[in-house]
Amino acid sequence: MKNLLKKQGSNICFAFIVLLLALVPVMFSAGLMNSSTVLFLGKCIAFAVVAMGLDLIWGYTGILSLGHGLYFALGGYAMAMYLKLQSTGGKITDFMHTGGLDELPLVWKPFLNLPLSIIMIILVPAVVSGVIGYFIFKSRVKGVYFSIISQALTWAAYSMFIALSPYTNGNVGITEIKSVFGSIKGEANRDNMFLLFYISLGIMILIYALCKFLVGRKFGKLLIAIRDGENRTYFSGYRVSRYKTFVYVLSAVIAAIAGAVFVNFNGSITPSQMTIAYSITMVIWVAIGGRGTIIGAVIGAFLINLCEYNLSSGAMVEVWQYLIGALFCITILFFKGGIVGFVKDHFLGDKKAAPAAQAKTEEAKV
Repeated sequence: MKNLLKKQGSNICFAFIVLLLALVPVMFSAGLMNSSTVLFLGKCIAFAVVAMGLDLIWGYTGILSLGHGLYFALGGYAMAMYLKLQSTGGKITDFMHTGGLDELPLVWKPFLNLPLSIIMIILVPAVVSGVIGYFIFKSRVKGVYFSIISQALTWAAYSMFIALSPYTNGNVGITEIKSVFGSIKGEANRDNMFLLFYISLGIMILIYALCKFLVGRKFGKLLIAIRDGENRTYFSGYRVSRYKTFVYVLSAVIAAIAGAVFVNFNGSITPSQMTIAYSITMVIWVAIGGRGTIIGAVIGAFLINLCEYNLSSGAMVEVWQYLIGALFCITILFFKGGIVGFVKDHFLGDKKAAPAAQAKTEEAKV
């Protein structure tokens, strides 16, 4: 049993999470939760998806991106633009009128139909991240310098979206939109809500399967080699910049897909989803769950957001942010492997083998 958990523990845990989520509509029908909770869990699915993409680039490749909120928002805006045009019948919106526009802007026209909108959800972040990744990684920028650059680019994009108010509605963002299946609020639209929920769950399963497939192959080992010894990997003959650019683009596309899912449940998208603080929050999800595990990203995303959902009202409204911050600090200081690392070390690990492995590591360093 212990060997099974060592080998397949992450998959078993993920299957358990999926099973619980699959039973959400049943629990709703039984009166154990309300529609607001179902919609919130739908958002958590989106957060888990973006966390898995971030784990690929940070946990496995060692590239700490503090700007993934940009790609999350790009996917969200792309989906929101399509949904907004559906509500207006393809005509210009109220904020475009207010901004002085008389006809639908060219940048909005690709979002008149769903297939092209889905292509744009993937293409736009892929192009943006591809250009950024190519120049940054080719120049061998890494570490804290990359983190600073990712923050600066996110801030620049945030400022641009605010400035282009006639096209993006500035600080307010794109609001009052329905999901791709129509309204999901109210008893009459319960079927639409459940359909959206299950499709989102299916997307999360596919992203998890993709990530596990990649990290379980030679590609995943190369990512770990880049993380643990980039120069050594480079001198072994591998084009490190290409691998880093590819995983950065893939992570950005996954974040954009998550943003598109989020908008359907949230009913709006604003530049606040593009801020540096939002990007750092995503990093906290991965760190607390356990980076370099994929399942840790899922656990962290659900755990932190559920804590926020339950603590941000009532008696804890004044201190819940401090509690989350304290949890992050404790994890970084004492449980560097996060929740998953703690479980592996104390419940699934070989305590006798651990000191020997540590000794070998120290010898290698010397």
